[in-house]
Amino acid sequence: MGFVDVLLQSFSFVSFLGTLAVLLLIYLLLTSSFSSDGRKEPPGPTPLPLLGNLLQLDLQRPHDTLMEFSKKYGSVFTVYFGPKKVVVLAGYKTVKEALVTRDADFGERDPTQIMQEFNEGHGVIWSNGDLWKETRLFALATLRDFGMGKRACEDKIIDECQNLIDVLKNFKGKAFDTTQPLNYAVSNIICSMVYGSRFEYDDPEFTSMVDRINRISQLAGSPSIQVYNMFPRLLKWIAYRRELCNLFSANNEQNLEFFSHLKETLNPQMSRGLVDAFLICQQNQEKSGITNSNFNTKNLLTTVTNLFGAGTNTTSSTLRWGLLFMAKYPRIQDQVQEELRTVIGDRQVQVDDRRCLPFTDAVIHETQRLASVVPFAAPHRTTRDISFQGYFIKKGTTVYPLLTSILHDATEWEKPHTFHPAHFLDKDNKFLKRSAFIPFSAGRRICLGESLSMMELFIFFSTLLQHFRFSPAPGVTEEELDLTPAISLILEPSAHKLCAVSCL
Repeated sequence: MGFVDVLLQSFSFVSFLGTLAVLLLIYLLLTSSFSSDGRKEPPGPTPLPLLGNLLQLDLQRPHDTLMEFSKKYGSVFTVYFGPKKVVVLAGYKTVKEALVTRDADFGERDPTQIMQEFNEGHGVIWSNGDLWKETRLFALATLRDFGMGKRACEDKIIDECQNLIDVLKNFKGKAFDTTQPLNYAVSNIICSMVYGSRFEYDDPEFTSMVDRINRISQLAGSPSIQVYNMFPRLLKWIAYRRELCNLFSANNEQNLEFFSHLKETLNPQMSRGLVDAFLICQQNQEKSGITNSNFNTKNLLTTVTNLFGAGTNTTSSTLRWGLLFMAKYPRIQDQVQEELRTVIGDRQVQVDDRRCLPFTDAVIHETQRLASVVPFAAPHRTTRDISFQGYFIKKGTTVYPLLTSILHDATEWEKPHTFHPAHFLDKDNKFLKRSAFIPFSAGRRICLGESLSMMELFIFFSTLLQHFRFSPAPGVTEEELDLTPAISLILEPSAHKLCAVSCL
């Protein structure tokens, strides 16, 4: 054996020992329950070097794994998504203390790798600092100006209900997939507020945009993308990431075309929607010589994408769950329809009717609770070193508020894993508000479209139940209807078909 061969072998052996030593050091650091200065950190399952707790996670339903961890390690615990350390908060009292009582400590957003790449710190969901504050205030004020939570918005939803009813009638009682009709109806409400106009359900530009948003949600929650978020340098060229890039690019190109058309007919004295209002602010700041403004095209693109992503799939998936529950539990559907017949008759349901329809309202809330469409809030991040419930959490630590742990908390709900509308009814069968009902998260980062979503859910659901009887597809029994969620960024129903038979 020559000198060079011996040298190379020695070098390789030393490199191996060095790598092993680094891995061992990382392992020791990860498994320690104390910070470098001896302060106690939240407990959790023992991680492996580099992989963290990856092998213990069910990447198809990570929230289920975190729920199991919370039973063993408590309401504040540590888990490693690959090399990334995450503190998980479980249970109503713990999440409320963090997001509401101590919102300044937990108020920053910590975007996942894939969302950071596509949002680049812009928009209303994944941004921080002054940009987030200014953009969120603008979006809230503008959406309210265009009717969010008001009669003007109610009229838009009622008009859209009629279009949806016509679509469902065209199926003539035959089984159909509820996904696209409900996605298109809900998305049109966002379109009317963002662009100032709705689209026909057969408009290819509209349908392609909404279908892409749905596909983005499916891909973003896939195991492949979750692993990519943990190891981006190793998995940059995976197929799902390339597909996501293409989908985001296509939506951006389409939105830029929409913006261009709106800009050509822009009237500074009369905004048609959020895009108009944004463009007017942009022009005013440019005229004033303001540079580095947050009113720029990238922020507009990202904000619009955020609004569509958050405002379409979550609400439409909740409606799909509601119809699925009605088909699976026909006696509950009977009670809803009896209440609607008695109180409303054949006139159009309105938001003011909510107080007179306690059972229907309870069914909607119970759908939101049991479905738990958003199982954990978008990741937060601590803004400073803090002591929380006896544990030290370092500044910049990623925090996951586990919302499903609240909505399914056995200490808060009598039958946490059962569809039980009585959760929201008092002894006199009047609607009962529950403090642990927080499907939209809480605190400064609460979903800005909460009031819009609740209005949509009430009017769409009530109107559909007023007009149709929902049942399983032929050959499928009520017991066979599957309530297992599909793999997605949110918990949407698995693929299924229902029959909608007209009853008016």
